[in-house]
Parts: sequence; C-alpha cells; structure tokens
Amino acid sequence: MNKTFAIVLIILALALIAYNVTLVDFENPLQGDSTVALIGIVASLCAIVLMLIFMTSKKIDKKLKK
Repeated sequence: MNKTFAIVLIILALALIAYNVTLVDFENPLQGDSTVALIGIVASLCAIVLMLIFMTSKKIDKKLKK
C-alpha cells in the first residue's frame, strides 16, 4: 500500500466524520440515529489512527532497511 492510498483513506474517514457529525442530535446524543452516527465517528477515528500507525511503521521499516 503506498502513501497516497493511505492519505486518500484518511481523507475519506475525515469526510465520514464530518457527515456523521451532521446526523448527531446534540440534545439526545444516545437516542435513535444519533447512536449510529456516534459509532460511525468512533469507527472513522479508529481507521485514522490505524492508518497513521501503518504509515509510521512503514517509515521505521524504511529506516531499518537503509
């Protein structure tokens, strides 16, 4: 997986976060569709963290092979 693909995935995850924030009812965040939106936000944040860890591990791997 190359760097541009990872960046595209991070951007898509950010777009999903932005979309899910619009679905959250801030008066009742744990009722109905707001719960699904909050789960989507957390899942997107997890995807971003995983991609950042992956990119960091690739950088470390390159330095070790040098």
